[in-house]
Amino acid sequence: MMNIPEDISPWLAIPVALLLICGSLITLIGTLGLLRLPHFYQRIHGPAISITFGAGSFLLASMLYFTVLQQRLVIHELLITAFVMLTAPVTAMLLMRTAVYRDLRNGRQSPDLKPATPPASGHATTAEVKKPRSDGENA
Repeated sequence: MMNIPEDISPWLAIPVALLLICGSLITLIGTLGLLRLPHFYQRIHGPAISITFGAGSFLLASMLYFTVLQQRLVIHELLITAFVMLTAPVTAMLLMRTAVYRDLRNGRQSPDLKPATPPASGHATTAEVKKPRSDGENA
């Protein structure tokens, strides 16, 4: 078990506290984005970004604190940070691609896309063009 020092110097406590608060706020904002945004394609961005930057802030605070506490360079958090920064965006991209392919396969249009706008007046679409009847009458 590690002994926690009772008196931490301010030059260590302030940066560690700021990194922890910053990481907490970033993670909270990403979580709120996950809860509040209406569609999957919008919801996926909040956690993808907040995982990367929030976890990075937590890991930097941990690295700084334990480097000073153990009086040696603690860098294994850098490996964790690199792993999170590489895997979180790739995972989000793969989830978005999977959702797009699923929607295309099921014939659904993304709820984020607006329906096609009707043409301006005076322009005919292919549905409005009248084809002549075979019996010579015009409708």
